[in-house]
Order: sequence, then structure tokens, then C-alpha cells
Amino acid sequence: MARTDDDSWDITESVGATALGVAMARANETASDTPLFTDPYAQMFLDAAAARGWRPPTGAMAQRIRAIGNYAASRTKWFDEFFLAAGAAGIRQSVILAAGLDARAWRLPWIHDSVVFEIDQPQVLRFKEEVLAAHRVTAKARHVAVPVDLRQDWPKALRDAGFDATQPTAWSVEGLLPYLPAEAQDLLFERITELSARDSRIGVEAFSAGFFSEDHLARRREQIAKMRAEAAEAEDDMPDPEQLWFIEDRPYVPDWLGEHCWDVAALPSDDLMARYHRAMPADITEGTMATEFVEGVLTEPW
Repeated sequence: MARTDDDSWDITESVGATALGVAMARANETASDTPLFTDPYAQMFLDAAAARGWRPPTGAMAQRIRAIGNYAASRTKWFDEFFLAAGAAGIRQSVILAAGLDARAWRLPWIHDSVVFEIDQPQVLRFKEEVLAAHRVTAKARHVAVPVDLRQDWPKALRDAGFDATQPTAWSVEGLLPYLPAEAQDLLFERITELSARDSRIGVEAFSAGFFSEDHLARRREQIAKMRAEAAEAEDDMPDPEQLWFIEDRPYVPDWLGEHCWDVAALPSDDLMARYHRAMPADITEGTMATEFVEGVLTEPW
């Protein structure tokens, strides 16, 4: 389903369905011999979605999810450590943007009096809460769902839910930016900065500096076309990511944050995976991912 400026989705369709693909990757990692983390709730979400008629990807798409498993696991581990470090620094308020089927509020060891706000589409948050409630799972921090589209006035919804802009906050932007138009990305970071007190922290999965170069985009389209052709030959269905992503040139995240009083550091995805002794298969995205993991601390309120 092609994207529009005001589209919405349930957990089994459009962008919502990508959360199930990520849950598959987390479930696979949890079941592996040497997992970087454990997420016992990922399989619960998959089973509940299957009960609604969702069918796990097969063939080429399932193979791709397995192939990017090391990247997905490394990303999850990095954001886990981001929140743990924020808690160790005394930050008790966290906001997970486009939370999807993230279960950190339930599985991480949060410090006392922590509150975790989750922002996403109403249908997605409702699905997650219903599944966890059915399994009688209790959050390890105070969990507050904020059901609102990030292209709408989510700061007001967040404040109305009890968010305190005078307190330092840990913000996560994971698996989100490709699904936002360029202007919406700028607005997202403007709003985060306006809502952040001094010493707030931000963790972002961002496009690399060269992602939008003509050469990289051409190679990316060629690779996607090849994978979709192979899937078609095997009579498998593989969605076109460009129907879900907004492939629009945009500011480089470390530069934008640095210009708005954030003290930032960026780690290329290859270096991140090397940190965890993981790697991408050579035949998938040329053995690399054109992303960086950006961490920032707000030095002065904007």
C-alpha cells in the first residue's frame, strides 16, 4: 500500500506490518544459541497476529528477515544499552517514538520511579496492550501509551498524558525516519528539542551521510529489484520498500542535532555490529547497512 500524508494502519497492514517483521527478528534472536538480548514477548505478538489472520512471510521475504537478523539484533541491543545508560545517569523519563511492538517497558530493568511514554498509531498500541494484558505481563516501569500519529500534534498529546518537559528525558528514534517525509523529520527533531530539558538524551537510527547519493540509491534500487524478481519467480510476495519509505534527501542527523545544542557522537552500523561480533551476509545490501547510530546529550535548552 503506497504511503500518503495522512495514512493510518493497523498492526497487520502497511507500516504496522513492518513491526511484525521486526518482532520476528527479535523472536529469532531470543531463540538463538547466543542471543544479544531476550525478548519473550516478541513471539506472543506474532502468535496473536496469526490468530487475527496474519501469515508470517515466506520464501524471499522470510529469508531477508533472517539475513538482516544480525543488524536487527545489534540495533535492539544498542537501544537497550542507551536506555540503561540514561537510567544510570539518573534519567527517569523516557519517550519511545513509533514504539511499534517494542517491549522495553516490560523487559528492561528500569530504575525506581521510571516512566516510559510510548507514541504510535492507536491501533498498534491497543494491539500490544491487549496481548500483554492477556498474558498478564506487568511493565517494569510506569507505562503510558500515547496513541497519536507523529505527523499530528503529538507534543500536546504527550503533555496531556503527563509528560514533564522540565525533567531530563531519554528519547529513542528507532526504525522511524524512513517512514517520515524530509520536512516531517525536521519537525520531529525540532519538537523533541523544544520538549527537552538540559541533560536530556537522544538515540537515533539515522541515514548515513552518503545514503541519498545518486550512486547509493541506484545500487539500492537495483538490489531491491533483483530480490523482488527472485521472489516473483518463486511465487513469493515481497513488498517494495519504496512504497512504504519516503526516499527524500534530508539533513544529516548528527549535523542537525549538533547545530541545535546537542553534543553528539555517531557510530556506523558496521562498527556497531563489529562491537557485538556480528556481520551482514555479503549478498545482502553489499554486506553493509547505510545507517548510523547517533547518540546525543542536550547541553543547552533550545
